[in-house]
Amino acid sequence: MTAPDVHRAIEAVWRIESAKVIAGLTRLTGDVGTAEDLAQDALVAALDRWPESGVPDNPGAWLMATAKHRAIDVLRRGKLLERKHVELGHELEARQESPEGELAAALDDHVGDDLLSLMFTTCHPVLSTEARTALTLRLLGGLTTDEIARAFLVPKATIAQRIVRAKRTLAAARVPFEVPRGADLAARLSSVLEVIYLIFNEGYAATAGDDWMRPALCEDALRLGRILAELVPHEPEVHGLVALMSLQTSRAGARVGPSGEPILLLDQDRSRWDHLLIRRGLAALERAVAPGGGYGPYALQAAIAACHARAATPEETDWTRIVALYDGLVQLLPSPVVNLNRAVALGMAFGPAAGLEVVDTLTSEPALEGYHLLPAVRGDLLDKLGRFAEARREFARAASLTRNARERTLLLERAAACGHRSATGEQ
Repeated sequence: MTAPDVHRAIEAVWRIESAKVIAGLTRLTGDVGTAEDLAQDALVAALDRWPESGVPDNPGAWLMATAKHRAIDVLRRGKLLERKHVELGHELEARQESPEGELAAALDDHVGDDLLSLMFTTCHPVLSTEARTALTLRLLGGLTTDEIARAFLVPKATIAQRIVRAKRTLAAARVPFEVPRGADLAARLSSVLEVIYLIFNEGYAATAGDDWMRPALCEDALRLGRILAELVPHEPEVHGLVALMSLQTSRAGARVGPSGEPILLLDQDRSRWDHLLIRRGLAALERAVAPGGGYGPYALQAAIAACHARAATPEETDWTRIVALYDGLVQLLPSPVVNLNRAVALGMAFGPAAGLEVVDTLTSEPALEGYHLLPAVRGDLLDKLGRFAEARREFARAASLTRNARERTLLLERAAACGHRSATGEQ
C-alpha cells in the first residue's frame, strides 16, 4: 500500500472511529477538550507509524489502545490522577494499587452510552446553534476544522474559534458527561435532533455558495441519525428524522443536472432515485409511527416525503394526503415556513388560486421578510394562473434574496421565461 493510500485509509478510519475514542476519553477525563487532544495524539501516532508498519487489521482498536495509553500517562502525571484516585475510592489507595487496569477497562465499557453522552454534550443548549453544529461535526463527524469551514462557507478561523469557545463554555458550565434522564431527556433530545437536521439541510439545500447540494453533509447527518437510532431505539422521533433524511437523500442523484444545475422535484427523473434508501426510509417511518409512537414533527415530514417516494410519476402524487399531513404539522409546528409549504401543497391539490390565497396572507409575516422562497412560491403560483408579469417580478425578487448561485440562476431563468410569455401574450 502506497503512502497516499495509507493516508486515505487513516482519514477513513478516523471519520468512523474518532467519535468512539473521544467519547470514551471524555468519560474518563471529564473534559471534551482534553479528550479530543488525546485522540488527536493517537491520530498523529497513526500518521507516523502506519505508513511504515501498514494499516493494522483492526485500526479502530489500535487508535483506542494508543489513546488509552496516552490517557493513562496524562492521568499519572497530572492533577487528573488525584481526581481519579478519589473517584476510585480510598480502598484502592489503601491497597496502593495502580488505577491503570481500571482506567483501561473504563474505555472499553459502554461504548454506546459514551457515544450517546457525547451527542448530548456537543448539542447542549448552553451552546449556540452554530457552536453545537461545529462541535458535533468536529467530535462526532470526524471532520477537520477546514472541512467544516468549507461546508458552511465561513473562514476557518471562525470555525476554530467556535469550537474552542464551545469547549470552554462546556467546561465553565460544568456540563456533565451523561445521558439526561426523565423529563430532561425529551428537551435535550430535541436539541440533538435539531443539530443533526440542520447539518442535513445545509447539505440538501445549501444556503449559499456555488453548489446546489453538499452531499457529504447529508451523509454525515444521516450517519449520525442512524447511530442515534441504534442508541435510543425506543424514541419515535429519532426514527422519524432518519426516515425523513433517508427519503430526501434518495432524490439526491436526480436533484442536480450534468452541469450542477438544480432540478426541481416535479421535473426529476424518478428512475434515478435511490430505491434502497427509499425502502430504508419507509422502514424507519414504520418504526416511528408504530403503536405507541404516533406522528411527531419529523415523522410527519417523513410521511410527506414518503408520498413523493411512493409516486412513480408526479401525477400520481397524493397531494390531498400531503395537505392533510401539513395540517397536522401546522398544529405541532405553527410556523410561517410550514404554512408556506402547506400553500404549495394546496396549490397542487386544489389549484394555484387556493395556494395563492394562503401565500398572500403570509406576505406581511416578519419571519418571512427576506426569505427568498416566499416570492419564489408566489411567482410559481402566479405563473400557473397566467399572471406572467407579476410572476416575473416575484421570481426576480426571489433571485435577489437568495445567496445560492445555482438557485439564483434558476430563478432568473424563470423570471425571463415569464417575461417572455408576458410580452408575447402566451397563455
